[in-house]
Amino acid sequence: MPAPSGPSRLLRLVRRNLVVIAGLATLCYLLLPNVIVTVFSFNKPNGRFNYEWQRFSTDAWADPCGVADLCGSLSLSLRIAVWATIGSTVLGTMIAFALARYRFRARSSVSTLLFLPMAMPEVVMAASLATLFLNMGVSFGFWTILIAHIMFCLSFVVTAVKARVMSMDPRLEQAAQDLYATPLQTFLRVTLPIAAPGIAAGALLSFALSFDDFIITNFNAGSTVTFPMFVWGSAQRGTPVQINVIGTAMFVIAVLCVLVGQLAGGRRKRS
Repeated sequence: MPAPSGPSRLLRLVRRNLVVIAGLATLCYLLLPNVIVTVFSFNKPNGRFNYEWQRFSTDAWADPCGVADLCGSLSLSLRIAVWATIGSTVLGTMIAFALARYRFRARSSVSTLLFLPMAMPEVVMAASLATLFLNMGVSFGFWTILIAHIMFCLSFVVTAVKARVMSMDPRLEQAAQDLYATPLQTFLRVTLPIAAPGIAAGALLSFALSFDDFIITNFNAGSTVTFPMFVWGSAQRGTPVQINVIGTAMFVIAVLCVLVGQLAGGRRKRS
């Protein structure tokens, strides 16, 4: 029987690894904007706009706060994201446990209402919250942004934690109670460690959504400028290279966090 020719062998190899090839192609497509941002963080444009490659330079990396108000807006976005993550994670975890463990009259209605912020466009929630703050006479600023971000991130935390809690084996908690563990000991040593991955996933998602949000922030910020709003305003006047530097640094930090999590999870499985 003659050996298969080169084209037929290549076609057979592609068919056998079609899913892997499609996954790698999709990953490359998703990472392409990050690669472009990283490349142009080493650019030195002649004009105001950093859209065409001119020459290699590390000036922006040496002075990432060289643009006025850039690091101030970045610091504000990080503070809002941290507090929004803490608030939404605490409230979302309690709500998720209540929905997964207890039965009450409005349980299905609460679940439906919590799903709405993820289903409807952000501009609807942004305009609704802005109208609420205006009717209450609240001054727009840090606190209105924080409240709006907690409201927006809450649904994502509840969804992540609830899925984890509902997949837990109740016999583990019953075994702890049979061994004379108090309710607090059972929660801290059995329930909380099992639910921790879902809580961590909800917290990380909340931080990313809060730090990246523009629409809800723009409606409820007033004169306060966060990092996404600074980027939007700079794009109209000329995008500084330092924005690419901050974006590259955030991307690298996110990748490192994922790698550390994967390594820690692998070590835990092996042990």
